[in-house]
Amino acid sequence: MAVRGGAARPRRRRRVRRFVWPGWRRGALEAVALVTAVLIVTIALLGELAGALAGTGLWSHLLPFTGAVLLLGVAAAFLLRAWLALRARLAGYADRAPAAFAVAVAGMALVVSRRPAFRREMRDLQALVGGSAEAERTSIAHQVWATYRRTDTAQMLRILERARVYEATVLEAAAAFGVDAEVLMGVGAAESAFYPRDSADGGRGLFQITAPPAEAVVETRRRLHVEQLDPLNQRHNALLAAATLRLYLDQMSGDLFLALLAYNIGPRNGGLRAAMQQYGARDFVTVQPYLQNLPRDYPIRVLAAALAYRLWRTEGRLPRYEEGDNASRIQQVGIPGLTS
Repeated sequence: MAVRGGAARPRRRRRVRRFVWPGWRRGALEAVALVTAVLIVTIALLGELAGALAGTGLWSHLLPFTGAVLLLGVAAAFLLRAWLALRARLAGYADRAPAAFAVAVAGMALVVSRRPAFRREMRDLQALVGGSAEAERTSIAHQVWATYRRTDTAQMLRILERARVYEATVLEAAAAFGVDAEVLMGVGAAESAFYPRDSADGGRGLFQITAPPAEAVVETRRRLHVEQLDPLNQRHNALLAAATLRLYLDQMSGDLFLALLAYNIGPRNGGLRAAMQQYGARDFVTVQPYLQNLPRDYPIRVLAAALAYRLWRTEGRLPRYEEGDNASRIQQVGIPGLTS
């Protein structure tokens, strides 16, 4: 019997395409993984050295630290050579083996970076590299934690409960002018305890606005599309406070502590910037002796309230600083505006 349609054609097998990473992608992944691991290990080792050899003595501190850093450089050169030899052997087994090994090493390094000791090592390294600026930040941080420790938590909880009504407005104002929302909440807590009112010194509303800088007033009116600002309108009040803080942050080159101090002092007689220029001061440490009659603790109170707000928002409560391991845990949470 004849077969219809002629001779049967053999079926073609469909080729199953396997995904193969190009060589440059494997190389890039390997490089990123290795750099990640090296950075974490370097931070840990330098942090340990900075903590162990902290001091100003030439023979007891500076020379041993310099020698240890030199040895780390020599060790890094040997490790690089060892890696190149190991990489050649791994590549002989499989093309992906070097990248996979590098990713595994980076993963272990990331696990190490999660331990509390690594945070301490990072702080020690920051103190070494940051110099006077880091020393100032650390001093401020401890003052904030001490202020939080002395805070009446029951009273602060009442303040934060009142803040719920205004929270959305404050967050909107912070976003509009690019300032830290938690810090702005701290300003509101310090100024009015989120109980808007007129005060004896002329302060009005949520942020106790008295004599805001003219530039901040103009910018706020432009944002709100109004001819006049109403200080008792809490949206106007919050936006004007955010505009004022933004202005002082720009004037103080991003130094939050000085910006908060300038916010509290206001623009009278040229404000804080004029005083710093007059006395040749460049930071809080050098301007502090000239602030005898001014509220130097205002930024600390603001940041302590901002810390309380962060803890309340994330944990739903205000843990007592001195109980259990709360001190260490609160320090790891970080202070708004100073730490993440």
